[in-house]
Amino acid sequence: MGTVVSTMKDAALKGQRLLIVQPLKPDLTETGKCIVMLEAVGVGPGELIYWCRGKESSFPFLPAEVPTDNTIVGVVDDIHLSRDRQGAV
Repeated sequence: MGTVVSTMKDAALKGQRLLIVQPLKPDLTETGKCIVMLEAVGVGPGELIYWCRGKESSFPFLPAEVPTDNTIVGVVDDIHLSRDRQGAV
């Protein structure tokens, strides 16, 4: 969705990219509010991503202790969805 610029932040976040991400449902429609996340894998605009939250969201930056609640940890290459008998995803 976009990027975040912050002139004042925790020193451990220096050099880290903050991105605005829109969560999606399995059918790729938007759901919920946008979330600010740290970026750990080099994603670009419009890419589908994997992300994690909680304590595990800081693991990609080890041994540094980065204060984050949400981190992008992967890029989705392909999606293969199964449909039930009524056509729902």
